[in-house]
Amino acid sequence: MNEQKEQEALSLMAERFGCDTLISLATIDDNRPAVRTVNSYYEDGVFYAVTYALSNKMQQIQNNPVVAVCGEWFTAHGIGENLGWVCDETNAEIMSKLHVVFAEWYDNGHTNENDPNTCLLRIRLTDGILFNNGIKYEIDFSNCAER
Repeated sequence: MNEQKEQEALSLMAERFGCDTLISLATIDDNRPAVRTVNSYYEDGVFYAVTYALSNKMQQIQNNPVVAVCGEWFTAHGIGENLGWVCDETNAEIMSKLHVVFAEWYDNGHTNENDPNTCLLRIRLTDGILFNNGIKYEIDFSNCAER
């Protein structure tokens, strides 16, 4: 993809997914796909989600970090990674954004930041396909800032 079209695609990604967005997240569980919907936030080639370290999805990612995501006319592959407890100092910058992005539901009792198993999932996208107004964008995320 030429540089202009790539920038267009990345701009569309930020516009479409740079907010509280539901995406489908697929993992592998003993050679069987497992898929679920998660609240996420996209920034610079990465989706972030707050989840639970002992959940099936995180155990599956620990065993095989290769994942797939889809939502709103977008599909992609990526690498899932547990960044640890949401209150860990190393997560402070992104969590400050997520508190704002997820404000509508974050403090409704579903999320317990006092539990060290409440963790931050980072999905570093590798490649994807985005459709917008009849245009297909094949995106290589290897040039994104967050690597």
